[in-house]
Amino acid sequence: MKIPSIRLLGLFVALSAVPLFAQPNPAWLVHDRERPLPPVVDPGTASTQDQPGRPPSDAVVLFDGKELSNWVAMDGSPTKWVIRDGALECVPGSGYVRSLQGFGDCQLHLEWAAPTKVEGSSQGRGNSGVFFGLGRYEIQVLDSYQNNTYADGSAASYYGEYPPLANACRPPGQWQTYDMIWTAPRFDAEGKLLSKARLTVIHNGVVVQNNIELERPNAGRWFDPLPYKAHPQRLPIAFQDHGNPVRYRNIWVRELGAHRHPAFVLPDTLLDTYAGNYGKPGSWNSAKIRRLPDGQLLLSLGTSEVVLTAASPTHFHGQVTDVQVKFDFSGDKKKALVTVGEDFARAMVLEREAQ
Repeated sequence: MKIPSIRLLGLFVALSAVPLFAQPNPAWLVHDRERPLPPVVDPGTASTQDQPGRPPSDAVVLFDGKELSNWVAMDGSPTKWVIRDGALECVPGSGYVRSLQGFGDCQLHLEWAAPTKVEGSSQGRGNSGVFFGLGRYEIQVLDSYQNNTYADGSAASYYGEYPPLANACRPPGQWQTYDMIWTAPRFDAEGKLLSKARLTVIHNGVVVQNNIELERPNAGRWFDPLPYKAHPQRLPIAFQDHGNPVRYRNIWVRELGAHRHPAFVLPDTLLDTYAGNYGKPGSWNSAKIRRLPDGQLLLSLGTSEVVLTAASPTHFHGQVTDVQVKFDFSGDKKKALVTVGEDFARAMVLEREAQ
């Protein structure tokens, strides 16, 4: 038998120390030719001061400078913010604005500009905020260009907790970019916190928050932040009205994760119209629907309960179970079509009791 050379022995020892077949997904081999390739995405183009860029081809475009159909006030009523010169502009005193659609883990891109005319100082100058979680988690927007304030209230801070790693602000009136990677917190079925939210922020191309773990929601509060409380993973993005006419443009989101349906948060006034008893009480083909916080409905079928999220103003789907409900209030009767799975033989058309 031929004895391996010292060089080959060294190679064998080195290879034995390397986990060649250790993969994040053990279902695939290293360099597996059968493994699906990533989807092709047109990355779009970068913005300039004069012109917003083009979003990636797989992005959900929330604002393109033309119309406000994706934005409402926090209660779901029409927003009083306005479009001016292709930008979404805060009207002081009009209240926060939020997206109709909700998002969980995602990449968010937006561009903002503080007023060109400098008025005020510290927190009174070009102040707004970007919120994840329907107003729970705020990243500060502020004219921090040659403007001193407390560190954890500076532009691109996670307000009240994490100052930015650098002040990358451009002069007032110029467009600034925020690119964020958001990981939503996770809760178990009983509402216990499993993992805290995480956030990365890139301000004008500079990393200013590096995968930070958020100790708690800050909820736009100046002090006394609130503890974590269970909420849906996919919730709207919101912008703050802090009394300054801050402008936003080129707002888009890429969801990081596979979802069968979009998730919308509709006005409570609309959701309340869907609440009630459907079908014959006490029979197998009866259901009860009531409104939950954060734009959700609870469907009760016998002893089973399913949390529903809106995919449209009339179409709702289960979060973890393939149950769908479509409301039809177009005629004299208020009806709900309840479908369990893909088996349409199990679909039920239930009329709501008179109220």
